[in-house]
Amino acid sequence: MSDFESRIQAAASGDDRAYGELFENNLPALVAYLRGRVGGELAGRESVRDLAQSVCREVLRDLGELEFRSEEQFRAYLFLQASRKVVDRYRYHKQEMRDPARLEPMPEAADEVEVLGAYGSLTPSRAAGAREELTRVEAALQLLPEAQRDAVLLSRIAGLGYQEIARQRGTSEAAIRGLVARGLARLAALLGRPSTDVGSGD
Repeated sequence: MSDFESRIQAAASGDDRAYGELFENNLPALVAYLRGRVGGELAGRESVRDLAQSVCREVLRDLGELEFRSEEQFRAYLFLQASRKVVDRYRYHKQEMRDPARLEPMPEAADEVEVLGAYGSLTPSRAAGAREELTRVEAALQLLPEAQRDAVLLSRIAGLGYQEIARQRGTSEAAIRGLVARGLARLAALLGRPSTDVGSGD
C-alpha cells in the first residue's frame, strides 16, 4: 500500500492530520474552481466556501468505498464532485423559487483570500490589483461555453493533466486539449491580452 493510499484510509477513519493533507491543502484551488463555475443567480444564493466544504464532507463520507491509485485521481474525483454539486444546486434553485430577501452576498472575504492564494503568492502591495484582475477573469470565465470553462478550470486551477480530465469526463485527451486551447484563446480575447498570458500548457 502506497503512502497516499494509507493517507486515504487514515482520513476515512477520522485522522485529522490526514484529512488536512487531503482536503485543506486542496481547498484554495477548490474554492477558486467553484468561483469560476458559479455564476448568474446561483452566485447570489450560495456561498462558495459552503459549497466547497460540502463537497469535501461528501467525498470524505464516501472515502471508504472508493479507490484512488494516485493523488491526481483523488483530486480529479474531488473536482468532479464539485462540478456535480454546482449542477445540483442550479437545479435546486431553478425548481425551488426562493425568497430574494434570503440571498447571500458573494464572494465572501475569506473566499477571496483563498482564491487569490490559488492564483499564486501575492505581496500585500499587489493584493488590490490582484483582486481587480481576479474579478475580471471570473467575469470573463462566465462568458465561455460551459465545456470550455470547465476544462480550463480543471487544467489551470485544479492542476489536473489532460489525460486525467479526459478519463473523468469520458472523452479523449485530444478533445480536452482542444477545449482548453479554445477556452484560453477566448478568455484572452475577452481580457484583451495575448493567450500566452492567460495560461500555459502541460
